[in-house]
Amino acid sequence: MTYSLILLRHGQSEWNEKNLFTGWVDVPLTELGWQEARNAGELLAASGLLPDVQFTSLLKRAIHTANETLMTADRDWIPVQRSWRLNERHYGALQGKSKPETLAEFGEDQFMTWRRSFDIAPPPLDDDSEFSQANDPRYAGLGADLPRTECLKDVIARMLPYWYSDIT
Repeated sequence: MTYSLILLRHGQSEWNEKNLFTGWVDVPLTELGWQEARNAGELLAASGLLPDVQFTSLLKRAIHTANETLMTADRDWIPVQRSWRLNERHYGALQGKSKPETLAEFGEDQFMTWRRSFDIAPPPLDDDSEFSQANDPRYAGLGADLPRTECLKDVIARMLPYWYSDIT
């Protein structure tokens, strides 16, 4: 038997619209983001590519996008699994900062290194930052596994155990 993997990015969030680094900050979808989710559901239904299980992160922009997509495709009855391991990359101290202002402050080389380097993470987020997840009940059991910043290598290390144990 063959399976299909459908990868769906969340719809536009309020911080996407404002061009801010988002990471693990739990911001809502814009109206455009909700419409993008409905459009995705319509495309899935029209193509006949209908999922039988859904995996999503713990971030509401991903949860709401996935739920709206499934509802539009008349698949809102399928099982849903959520995991912090599927969260977006943690942008550390860049979370909440304007991308254009960060580029102007640090220059293109450093900006692109933080965004695209495989193994160089942005500066870590302080636990007392308003954007910290240190006191978020969703992550209470993580302890030392709770990231304060991540590079792409870290995201892979975080996600792969879930991929092998739950998705494949």
